[in-house]
Amino acid sequence: MTESASRNTDSRKNDPRIIVALDFAAEKESDALVASLNPSMARLKIGKEMFTRFGPEMVRRYQDQGFEIFLDLKFHDIPNTVARAVAGAADLGVWMVNVHALGGEKMMTKAAEALREFGSDRPKLIAVTVLTSMDASQLSGVGIQDTVENEVTRLAVLARNSGMDGVVSSAREAGLIRSSIPGDFCIVTPGIRPGWAETNDQVRIVTPGDALKGGSDYLVIGRPITRSRNPSEALRLISEEIAAAIQITP
Repeated sequence: MTESASRNTDSRKNDPRIIVALDFAAEKESDALVASLNPSMARLKIGKEMFTRFGPEMVRRYQDQGFEIFLDLKFHDIPNTVARAVAGAADLGVWMVNVHALGGEKMMTKAAEALREFGSDRPKLIAVTVLTSMDASQLSGVGIQDTVENEVTRLAVLARNSGMDGVVSSAREAGLIRSSIPGDFCIVTPGIRPGWAETNDQVRIVTPGDALKGGSDYLVIGRPITRSRNPSEALRLISEEIAAAIQITP
């Protein structure tokens, strides 16, 4: 391992790379899962369904248990509304919040400006590029005549220029983003499956190690942990795979 890689590894020892995606319809099921996890090993993602069902109180409760929260609400509205929404997320004390890059430069810039008053306590602000459920034909259906890869890269550059801390993208585009945007820019990657997990409805599997080697910073992982018979053991195994990948990532 090079000296620079060693410094990077040392600086992120207390920065868990795993974000556990909570996707429960029943609050007690979510609470039971969270109680089995170690907050030093993972963060939690609360998205639209759970936030709509259970609200800010769930966020506060899990934060009180030591977890940092990625509030995945993908804000996409007029600039002033989005700015107030991300400021509300900052007031809630979340670790990360996101917007849709397709909201445009003005919207993203306004959101970034709204968080400046929070100083070092502000959440990370990232932008969704292209939803992983979309392909070129669906992009064409909404008037975007380009490949998914080109559109993701274009939106990532726009997000960086608009003051975003990073983006959400699939592992397939992480390398393209890294080559287009130098420096400290965060890439959050969903759709991760360790090699030992069931594939479920996933066809193209990306392992945690491969995602990190490809340029991802944080990995959103759901069912391999949340549907495991032993979630804490699943989290431990994935953490070990990540630790090994970090040691060989330049």
